Amino acid sequence: GVIDHYVALVSPEAVGLGLTAYLNVRLEKHTERHKRNPMDLFRASVQAWPEVVECVSLTGDMDYLLRVVVQDMAHYSRFIMDTLLKHPSVQDCKTSFVLDRVKATTAVPV
Repeated sequence: GVIDHYVALVSPEAVGLGLTAYLNVRLEKHTERHKRNPMDLFRASVQAWPEVVECVSLTGDMDYLLRVVVQDMAHYSRFIMDTLLKHPSVQDCKTSFVLDRVKATTAVPV
């Protein structure tokens, strides 16, 4: 059907999640035959990370773009250092922090 979901949109700031960041992630490309594909391993792991509210696969230099919502810079730092950069498939990441939401909509232009 045309309608995919009905949801309530929660304000992250109202529930103490005041910092939003976009992370470009590059994965390791090489894998040994007996190991899982790095992309499959990463995709499975992302599902368990509550800080990641969106993950998309990209063309270009980086493999994925993550939208991460956290409490503050300390929470962000813990997520990066203890989770993302310790993941065996992650080779590199670059972060941009949201300063202001100029437009944010879930509407589709139909």
